[in-house]
Amino acid sequence: MNLHMNRGFIRLLCALLVLPWLGACSTGQLVARSSVSIMDGSVDAMNRETDLDLARTAIPANLKLMEGLINEDPDNAELLTYAAQGFYGYAFGFVELDQPARAAALYARGYAYGKRALQALGLQLDLDHAGVDELEQALQGLGDKAVPALFWTASCWAKQIDLQRDDPARIAQLASSERLMRRVLQLQPDFYHGGVYLYFGVYYGGRSPLLGGDPQRAARYFEQARAVTGGRLLMVDVLQAEYLERQRLDRERFHRLLSRVVATPVGVFPQMALANQVARVRAERLLQHETEWF
Repeated sequence: MNLHMNRGFIRLLCALLVLPWLGACSTGQLVARSSVSIMDGSVDAMNRETDLDLARTAIPANLKLMEGLINEDPDNAELLTYAAQGFYGYAFGFVELDQPARAAALYARGYAYGKRALQALGLQLDLDHAGVDELEQALQGLGDKAVPALFWTASCWAKQIDLQRDDPARIAQLASSERLMRRVLQLQPDFYHGGVYLYFGVYYGGRSPLLGGDPQRAARYFEQARAVTGGRLLMVDVLQAEYLERQRLDRERFHRLLSRVVATPVGVFPQMALANQVARVRAERLLQHETEWF
């Protein structure tokens, strides 16, 4: 157990020790709210993990812990946002490639928590049925505090749509998902190591121009994402190859980007070591399909 986890465990233990002296009606909420700072350290520790098997085993237990804490404090926007982030990360990193239907269900679960987080932060409308113009107007009422919830809600929503492309109702929601991320772009464009730019690279790169795609625009977004970390976040190269280069049938660039990812040393970006390990696995899987796609 690393230092972050040790400190988090001690704080949680202290909270549990004082429970007998607290009123029963507020006990659960107190523990849930005191756990938010623990989650900060746990997420940081998980992001730095290099052992994929360890992460794959640990994340589900952490997700169930978060759900238990949310049951005690149902309107805690920070916990709800962590749940959205956690379900996204688990589905993308460990489920999607082999079990896409299960991954779609996990993304839906993360999206549901994200919606609740946004409601707790003041977005009082039904995301699934609100018109795009109505949504865009409502989003102007959310500020910097809502950026994490907006980002992870949009991410879960977009991935759920991506895995259910045969459902017209899902495809129709893509513009609404884009509006959430557009608000993040307005408020904090470098959030989560340039993840906003990465989203838009996929958004414009993964579709043909006839369906709203824009390869040149996508390429610019991928370059902006790459610039935020100086090229150290390997998922930028992976998603550019998977969505943009595959779409425009550029086999040479597809191969070069993915080969670079596979060859990059493990310690190049310690703060996002787990994401980079996931990127390597995804790159290797994509390279296996190169001859059938080009």
